[in-house]
Amino acid sequence: MKLLIKNVRAVDNGLDEITDILIDNGKITRMGTDIVEICDGREDRVIDATGLTAMPGLFDMHVHFRDPGQTHKEDIRSGCQAALAGGVTGVLTMPNTKPPIDSPELVQYELNKAKNTGVTLYPVACITKGMDGGALTDFAALRSAGAAALSDDGRPVKNAELMRQAIEKASKLGMLVCSHCEDLDIINGGIMHKGSVSEELGVKGMDRASEDYITAREIVLASAVGGRVHICHVSTKGCVDIIREAKRLGVQVTCETAPHYFMLTHEKLRSRDANDRMNPPLREESDRAAIESAVLDGTIDCIVTDHAPHSPQEKMNFELAPNGIVGLETSLAATLTALFHTGKMSLQDVVQRMSIRPREILGITPETLKVGAPANLILVDTERKWTVEPEKLHSKSHNTAFRGMELTGKVKITITDGRIRFEES
Repeated sequence: MKLLIKNVRAVDNGLDEITDILIDNGKITRMGTDIVEICDGREDRVIDATGLTAMPGLFDMHVHFRDPGQTHKEDIRSGCQAALAGGVTGVLTMPNTKPPIDSPELVQYELNKAKNTGVTLYPVACITKGMDGGALTDFAALRSAGAAALSDDGRPVKNAELMRQAIEKASKLGMLVCSHCEDLDIINGGIMHKGSVSEELGVKGMDRASEDYITAREIVLASAVGGRVHICHVSTKGCVDIIREAKRLGVQVTCETAPHYFMLTHEKLRSRDANDRMNPPLREESDRAAIESAVLDGTIDCIVTDHAPHSPQEKMNFELAPNGIVGLETSLAATLTALFHTGKMSLQDVVQRMSIRPREILGITPETLKVGAPANLILVDTERKWTVEPEKLHSKSHNTAFRGMELTGKVKITITDGRIRFEES
């Protein structure tokens, strides 16, 4: 099957030009402005992409697909469908499933279920057995089975010495440790950011010190053993300051954030809607501004989603609902709306934060728009305005904090291995 994409704006690292792209046998075979319409087979297709932008497929290095164990919320196949609708062609899946991903067999289960979805899935395995904070898992066996990283995401590794050992051991094996930075004693049952809004609502808050403290701890531990650590879902100004200084000092630390942390604040929770609750929580304007600045200056390496599906029934009660929101289908649009259309970030920088850098951190070859490269790319209408309607999302769950918001930028087509895997109807 051949695909000829005509008159598209191709954006990649060091590339921003109008061109045609010919795809044949799963690869990009030609690029230029003089490609004639040589698609003549029954399955061949010519796409007039005038006004659209081609980008390498995005990579989300923080998703929860709830599979195995909670597939009423999401499963690997529905999660991959949601990813493709958001232009995401690769995902890093967190291990807090039921049971947790702490064995080679469960790693293989995830990999097998993701076959033929059009999305490349990279499993994260647990740091500790059963994710209970006790004994370390067999890192080498998990790596051999296909685990791409290690984490107990959803909760921290409480014992600092155990985390030190984990970072040291993982680094020797060439594996990345991703840390959920939260001190459970400081949190003490809090359900949203500790501040003026939590006080007004009369609910227990989550102090910034929880995230800042464990972030600092992980950086000290990584520095002590000369290892690498990746800080998940950064949400506070203090965390940004700590990471920025650690990078200046040469510590091997990388980090991520999600669009809701640079777009929304705890003010949104005044409506007492549990679809605005996640962990870490939406914080104050000073934190939001600091997160945005850190994304723009590169202190924050990646934009992810922390895609965390929950059923409508689970989200009915504001105070008792589990934390988490879905985000795969809104992440690019939200980033374009908040950072590109405001003139704060170029499209090349969006590609860097959402496609190139996360793959680099994991040691994965980045997707690219070059002749000879695998045809894993997306076509985006960067000017398309649309309103987020939860019931139209491809995820099994519709718990989005962006419900009812108008965003600018829409994925039209997602292509992996030269095949159209998603096309907006």
